[in-house]
Amino acid sequence: MPKTDFITKLLIWRLRHLSNQSFIIILSGIIGIISGLAAVMLKSGVHAIQEFLTEDFYNEYANFLYILYPMIGIAAAYFVGKYIFKDVGGHGIPDVLFNISKKQSLIPRVKMYSRLFTSALTVGFGGSVGLEAPMVVTGSAIGSNTGLLMHLNAKKRTLLIGCGAAAAISAIFGAPIGAVIFAIEVILMEISTASFIPLLIASVMGSLTSMIIIGKDSIFKFNFSETFQAAHMPYYLLLGIICGLVSLYFSRAVRRTETAMEGLESQTLRMLYGGALLGFMVFFFPPIYGEGYSTLNQLIDGKSAEILNRSPFFSVIENPYMIIVFLVLIILVKPIASALTIGGGGSGGIFAPSLYVGGIVGFGFAYSKNLFGFHIPLPLASFTLVAMCGVMSGVQHSPLSAIFLIAEITGGYELFVPLMFVSAISFITTTYYQKDSLYSLQLKDKGKFIPESKDQELLELIDITHVIERDLLPVHPDAKLKDLIDLVKISKRNIFPVVDDKKALRGIITLDDIRDIMFDTTRQETIFIRDLMHSPPEILLATENMQKAMDKFESSGAWNLPVIENGVYLGFVSKSRIFNAYRKRLIRQKQD
Repeated sequence: MPKTDFITKLLIWRLRHLSNQSFIIILSGIIGIISGLAAVMLKSGVHAIQEFLTEDFYNEYANFLYILYPMIGIAAAYFVGKYIFKDVGGHGIPDVLFNISKKQSLIPRVKMYSRLFTSALTVGFGGSVGLEAPMVVTGSAIGSNTGLLMHLNAKKRTLLIGCGAAAAISAIFGAPIGAVIFAIEVILMEISTASFIPLLIASVMGSLTSMIIIGKDSIFKFNFSETFQAAHMPYYLLLGIICGLVSLYFSRAVRRTETAMEGLESQTLRMLYGGALLGFMVFFFPPIYGEGYSTLNQLIDGKSAEILNRSPFFSVIENPYMIIVFLVLIILVKPIASALTIGGGGSGGIFAPSLYVGGIVGFGFAYSKNLFGFHIPLPLASFTLVAMCGVMSGVQHSPLSAIFLIAEITGGYELFVPLMFVSAISFITTTYYQKDSLYSLQLKDKGKFIPESKDQELLELIDITHVIERDLLPVHPDAKLKDLIDLVKISKRNIFPVVDDKKALRGIITLDDIRDIMFDTTRQETIFIRDLMHSPPEILLATENMQKAMDKFESSGAWNLPVIENGVYLGFVSKSRIFNAYRKRLIRQKQD
């Protein structure tokens, strides 16, 4: 039976036997399972590659292959993506957000599997990025294309994209609640009770799939037994501020490095420079190889001295103060290394690097304070985990996701109070200097805009050319007042555009402009339109988005504004026409 016939019969059967909500719930479960399988495949593949490449490395010697591996991985990922999948790597989550906002939640089918291969090559060979963003892209693409196959509208495809993203994060971290909140906070712009259930189902199925195949093997392997003490709160306050400032540095370092990489003339140069620079960074700082979660496990387990191993200059140094210097250097280098990986052509995201940097910040903060020995000692594991939450909150502007993700990773809610506190302080500190998240800034750097609210999203769906009113009668600038009076007699509008022979707008005239002289027969023969016309308060361009148009209405105080395309007058747009189109869009979305 052809696939199209099977799908048609399936859709007919579901219309007869299943409600929309029941059908979405079934699809969410299927998407959760498939996304969970994809996450397991990617994690297992990356770990196998890393173990194969580095298992014979000696701690006491310089391992020069660290210089070569990242360049090989980035080049392989780029060529596989370009010539096999026709899908070059780069950032994943910003592209998903853009597809939801501007492309009716349609994600190319190739992204359901391309990022599995390109990110495995990138991270497996030492690219200093994370697997979470590629998995979110993969899960989102699975959700989007499932919705497209089932003939669902854009709103329901968006929900399935959120289901795929939640399932992917849940499968990677084993944190279903945090994954759901991530999907709501980062991917989706709104949520209802009916939409919440499919997200829960997908997240649970993703986590269960991962547990069944690879067990309860978590990314972070430790037994957390420390208890929260109120006496630590002043230090958590200071940690929150530091996390906010580090988040700010992280975002700016990533963007400036990416801008520098884009300034290179060709992709070949980007691969060579990016791979070489990254290779030398990994050679001197082996903990930034790949995702780096093993380093955080060592720190949480109290094995801080081991992070100096495999570094050609630091491994022989046993001074505890050198550990602090080493950690500070890693904090400064990691964002740059992540940007070099992606800018060079690799595939990955900044989700894991933000967690990694946060963990280093928290451990370094507590370790330094304990080393100097004043006041009460600080628990290293607690501050490491809480700072991971703080930097993730600051970089991604997702405080709730960060709180629940780390709370679930710890296996309990002992740290819930400091997690909430540090996440809030970090978020406040970062947003004081930088309003947008790194994802939004990366899109803006590329000239892409995503709406920040539901109102903006609806406005973006309205094309300015679809609301142009063309019933305003034009008048030539060389015409006389009497010619305009003839138009007034047959026109139902009180604005008259002044248009020349080339269809260019020269100005406008309103009834108020001629009310005092329109019945003066002498002036009707002697006054020309060019002497009466004046410039409109603002001019709209046919290529402008509706948000920009509304800003012009707001600043000018006008109710009607002319629209120009390539210097040619098209017509007028009125606020009432926009409000009517907005209302229709709002009603249609509620019906969907």
